[in-house]
Amino acid sequence: MEPDTVAVRVDNFTKVYDQRTAVDRLSFDVQRGEILGLVGPNGSGKTTTLRCISGILPPTSGSVLILGHDVVKDPIAAKRNLAIVADDPNLFESLTVWEHLEFSAQVFGLQDWQARAEGLLEKFEITDRRQSLAVELSRGMRQKVAICAAFLHEPAVLLLDEPLTGLDPHAIRNLYAALERQAKEGTAVIVSSHLLGQISKLCSRFLIIKNGRALQAGTIDEIRSQLDALPDDASLEDIFFHATDIGDETDAS
Repeated sequence: MEPDTVAVRVDNFTKVYDQRTAVDRLSFDVQRGEILGLVGPNGSGKTTTLRCISGILPPTSGSVLILGHDVVKDPIAAKRNLAIVADDPNLFESLTVWEHLEFSAQVFGLQDWQARAEGLLEKFEITDRRQSLAVELSRGMRQKVAICAAFLHEPAVLLLDEPLTGLDPHAIRNLYAALERQAKEGTAVIVSSHLLGQISKLCSRFLIIKNGRALQAGTIDEIRSQLDALPDDASLEDIFFHATDIGDETDAS
């Protein structure tokens, strides 16, 4: 694809914590309109990668670009174009649901945002909780508030770290429909999840990582073709276990 279709570019990205390498020379692109599934075992570097892409954490080396803006050198321009839904939504306990959306609107300088906010609350079925304080909400409800806040400014890049945690099946279906609609409108989406069966049909492409390194990348069909001894109908879960087992063998050699 042409360079101007690239929404996220991660180039030779490394993150080290106290001499422990969490992510090791990771490189990948995400195109506009693409939904990338970022999958890997616990401790593989998925959350660290998303936090660095979002600018929450600085990379130790390498670069991360959002629509061409470096998240370290030009953080305001980069962050203006993205939103992240963390694995554990960190809401302001003393703010109501509606006040969270109002706060997000102010941060991004939105005008006439109220109708879109109302639509999001309705879509995720929390209209009746609009005046509830965050401290009063269940885990699933807090997740819905974080998702609504992330969608509010219609970001060009949307990052979701284990977004299905705490959501009921109806909310999951609504989230998938919203993500597919955003992708059709040109948003680049990265979804990290352990629920491989849930995201296998949502994502257009996958990046499998382990120990901070990329093992496989591509569509399910492309990754199947790169791995020996897998049947043509191998599921994403089959591919995941096969790829990570090979990763174990590579690390041991």
